[in-house]
Amino acid sequence: MLLRDVVPGDVDAYVRMRCDPVMMAGLGGPLPAGEMAEKVRQDAREAAADRSWIKMIVPDPAVPEVVAGQVTIWSHEEGEEGPLSEAGWMVLPEYQGRGVAKRAVRALLERAHKDGRWGVVHAFPATDNGASNGICRSVGFRLLGEVEVDFRDRKLRSNHWAIDPGTDLG
Repeated sequence: MLLRDVVPGDVDAYVRMRCDPVMMAGLGGPLPAGEMAEKVRQDAREAAADRSWIKMIVPDPAVPEVVAGQVTIWSHEEGEEGPLSEAGWMVLPEYQGRGVAKRAVRALLERAHKDGRWGVVHAFPATDNGASNGICRSVGFRLLGEVEVDFRDRKLRSNHWAIDPGTDLG
């Protein structure tokens, strides 16, 4: 497996991940396909500038254009608490259940440990997303409780997990 930066040519993968009602069920529903080219361009700029780690999961390094999904770490303001580092991931259906997401999340957290810049990393999977909550548990995140998360003008019920890659990776 290889993690590579998102590039403008990843539009098809974004459409498959973010415009699919099943994949987006826990995130408020599918996004409009017409917005994906611009979203990919924005994400590619963020990744190239090293402001966010937006990585495509490549199952076979010999074929870098074939992706299994995406794993990311980014920072955003979180109310009065200041900046918060957050991780997220999506894996296409044909790669689910194979440990791809778990390996990708772990690899990104190991990179965060070596880099040292992200501090504590948070994740907010939907409370009913057993697979993503299982990934959090298995790579060493601590469950802090249930929270309501604002996403795309919707309130989503999520579990709040946190990990310090510098000390919590087993």
